[in-house]
Amino acid sequence: MDYFKKLLDLLKTEREEDRKAYQELTETSSVAERRANGLCWYPIAIRGSEMSRGDYLTVEVERTTHQDVAHQLRFGVSAVLFSNHDAKNNRVEGTITYQSRNTLKITLRTDELPDWSSDGKLGIDLLFDDNSYDEMQNALKLATTLQEKPEEGRLIQILTGAKQPTFHTDIPHYTIPSLNASQQEAVNKILNANELAIVHGPPGTGKTTTLVQAIKALWKQDHKQILVVAPSNTAVDLLTEKLSDEGLNVLRVGNPAKVSDRLMSLTLDSKASEHNSMKEIKKLKRQASEFRDMAHKYKRNFGKAEREQRQALFTEARNIMKSVESTEQYIVNDLISKAQVITATLVGSNHYTVRHLKYHTVVIDEAGQALEPACWIPILKAKKVVLAGDHCQLPPTVKSSEAARNGLSTTLLEKCTALHPEAVTLLEEQYRMNENIMGYSSQVFYEGRLKAHTSVAQHLLHDADTALNFVDTSGCGFDEKIEGTSTTNPEEAAFLFKHLTQFVTGLQGHYTNGHFPSIAVISPYKQQVQLLKEQLLHSPELQPYAEYITVNTIDSFQGQERDIVYISLTRSNTENKIGFLSDIRRMNVAMTRARKKLVVIGDSGTLSNLAFYADFIAYAEEKNAYQSAWEFMDL
Repeated sequence: MDYFKKLLDLLKTEREEDRKAYQELTETSSVAERRANGLCWYPIAIRGSEMSRGDYLTVEVERTTHQDVAHQLRFGVSAVLFSNHDAKNNRVEGTITYQSRNTLKITLRTDELPDWSSDGKLGIDLLFDDNSYDEMQNALKLATTLQEKPEEGRLIQILTGAKQPTFHTDIPHYTIPSLNASQQEAVNKILNANELAIVHGPPGTGKTTTLVQAIKALWKQDHKQILVVAPSNTAVDLLTEKLSDEGLNVLRVGNPAKVSDRLMSLTLDSKASEHNSMKEIKKLKRQASEFRDMAHKYKRNFGKAEREQRQALFTEARNIMKSVESTEQYIVNDLISKAQVITATLVGSNHYTVRHLKYHTVVIDEAGQALEPACWIPILKAKKVVLAGDHCQLPPTVKSSEAARNGLSTTLLEKCTALHPEAVTLLEEQYRMNENIMGYSSQVFYEGRLKAHTSVAQHLLHDADTALNFVDTSGCGFDEKIEGTSTTNPEEAAFLFKHLTQFVTGLQGHYTNGHFPSIAVISPYKQQVQLLKEQLLHSPELQPYAEYITVNTIDSFQGQERDIVYISLTRSNTENKIGFLSDIRRMNVAMTRARKKLVVIGDSGTLSNLAFYADFIAYAEEKNAYQSAWEFMDL
């Protein structure tokens, strides 16, 4: 089957599954349930409105209650303004064009606010994200067309394995004193690559630092605008800030997830608002609104003269808005032409303001967490691509198990690393973990090539401590309980907090309260995390340290780190079933979050059926880090 035909089929399967899940969440749910699921803001208040492109109305709204509820409303997604008086009929669809804290702007597919909008009970519902799927689908179709063309198809053929990447051999070695040897090697590989370079960045190896220096070097090399993308707004924000810190002129397309004045100042909207021509636009928009307001004052039962007058007013407003659009386009073009680096999410790279742009180089960060179809959106704008990430950590979330099984969860990074090892640089020195915490992951996932920088290799919480502990609950009767699709182990949770309490008590003599080590308690299972959170609430001795303790799932913790990490593996049964603990990449994430202390709690009897866990327990024994939970039973 054709490469892209297969991807299109997998994407279709995923889209159907995703839509089904969305419909199940929304079709019969109340506004309160949708709000709790992060799909709705309700109630809201309208704070202002203005005309925008294409005779559409942009409305600014504020979430007036439930402001601490997490939500999925973000820049670029489709949403609907509704009235809860009659939510089926009183609704206008649109696109969110800005979101920060408890304010958002939605561009509605109408030129005036409906009458019902003044009756209260207003809300914003998230619609199914067809736009992202459309963009991915269109990119795959375009790739199908372009792959046969000699010039445009070359990069596609390399990424799909039909051709090999090539490298310059005559570019002088570029030296950046602040980088280590493998980071330098990665930068030079990127500079020498004609079509493809891959930066494999294990945990704590300074991948972002390396990429930022590489992007800076690329700009110095040929002064060609660079597109830098990532699957999440959070990753884009980090790169945007760091690139700007290096003195590059960065333009952030889209809406940052992180609320910071610094980041906002780098966005297209913010830079446009500071542009010299913006005063003229504001003046024109005011005029257009005035004409529109005058036109709307005419009642429905008016005569021919009034109808003509009304029409003339609308025409005048429309003409003014055309001038606004052309001036806005001039501003956007001006800002884009001056930017050295453009940053966006994968889908955001096709935002209407930058859709037409082509680049010499596109850099995709966190490529190990990016769905392949989404990667093709920016790739088709490039002659050369840099993929950076770690395919040995968690892959992107795929909702359809069928699509995942058939290859959608395999990333382009993983494929290209296997296809083109000559394009890959492994960052080999990590700056996070004590070497005993790092050792097992290095052995299993990184061919034993990872080494700890001298600043962290031996670091401990205090001289008498050890960096690694595996506490074996085998034979303790801590049996798991299956709850729906999740698993819990109440006794293991209780034991973990007894152990943590004793450990924290022992740290008191070494740390003052203001400088206490950060602690994470993580588990693969959501229900176990709930139990662990409850245990924390009911651990009076830990309350003085609660601000230092985070409890979450492993998946939610990817990309983070803490001084101390406790892992509750949860599974304990006579059938030796371990469920998705068998995805060892999840455990790679879990085991590499800790800087100075890693405590893994689990049942060796259940876990040892999988070689990964049997070998980890052997590694712990070798490091004198194995303990039986029985040793702590009198806690």
